[in-house]
Amino acid sequence: FMNGAQVIIDNFLVAAEDKWGQTSGLVMLLPHGYEGQGPEHSSARIERFLTLAAGDNIQVCNATTAAQFFHLLRRQVRRDVRKPLVVFTPKSLLRAKTTRSPVSEFIHGSFEEVLDDKGVTDPASVRRIVFASGKIGVEAQAARDEMGTPVAIARVEQLYPWPYADVARIVEKYANADEIVWLQEEPENMGAWNHIKGRLYEAHDDTHEIRRVSRQESASPATGSHAIHQAEVHDLMESALGGI
Repeated sequence: FMNGAQVIIDNFLVAAEDKWGQTSGLVMLLPHGYEGQGPEHSSARIERFLTLAAGDNIQVCNATTAAQFFHLLRRQVRRDVRKPLVVFTPKSLLRAKTTRSPVSEFIHGSFEEVLDDKGVTDPASVRRIVFASGKIGVEAQAARDEMGTPVAIARVEQLYPWPYADVARIVEKYANADEIVWLQEEPENMGAWNHIKGRLYEAHDDTHEIRRVSRQESASPATGSHAIHQAEVHDLMESALGGI
């Protein structure tokens, strides 16, 4: 698990350029996703990497489609700037049909730091924008389609550096929405929320109500009970998508 490598990560991966001027193009692929399999199997500790991120020292990404993953790795190889890349790779999404990409998306395009909601046909009808990262965003889109609520779900594929322009573009597109929700499957004291909440408030607090939907704060990343896990997922979706 990632926490067994914390000493090396802290001393060499995220600080080498700042301390010694040494750059690195290392890629770390860390399995991450809450699927009811217990604490250490669920979390690769996104919050730790975001705490260690500063001055563009690393990249923290969570790709959710095959084409996105391909273009992310391609960008890492071809770009002139050498920065370590931390990728939170999904588990169940590796086998899911929803993450498959047509050949055309591999041949054309590039890595998109934020993915818009392709399921929204009428942007003017959207009353709430939900930003999420990773598997929970895919699950939220499926739940939204089932519930039929006027919600757009955008998936943030790059958490650091934070994609200010792409997030602003999404918010501008859904002009009738007056609420922004950050949805994460991690507990309140973990995941990306404590890192990105200031970025959301600074840019959009004057025009939108902003709130977080997550599991309650916890000393452990996840429950060891599959039944409790399923109940928590249900509560997350109700809180993020309901009440409109």
